[in-house]
Amino acid sequence: MANWYTRPVLFVGDVERSLRFYVGELGFAERWRHAEGAKVLVAQADREGCEIIFSCQWPEKAGNGMLFISLSHEAFADLPDRLTQAGVVFREGSWGYRCIIVADPDGNELYFPAPDDKGGT
Repeated sequence: MANWYTRPVLFVGDVERSLRFYVGELGFAERWRHAEGAKVLVAQADREGCEIIFSCQWPEKAGNGMLFISLSHEAFADLPDRLTQAGVVFREGSWGYRCIIVADPDGNELYFPAPDDKGGT
């Protein structure tokens, strides 16, 4: 297979709460969900090719995820203002290069690396 395709799974405490955050605050769109009875167990949201699956089926794993999401120069430059307007708490940090870091309601972290930072600092 020449082309790889991946969809990371973030383990969360409450899938519906995660969807409210990712869809309502980060601008993702819900694509599908699987429920048993009234409880949503698994769902997927995406935004501009970034697809994330949320699962509450392994509660002991909730909040331990870390994703890197690459943005264009323009999107990265606009990110702090967009996050602030949406009421999303973020911090600037580094993991070998400058990043903007957002923690979701469970503590999973989204790292947005600065596209012009070549790393090594």
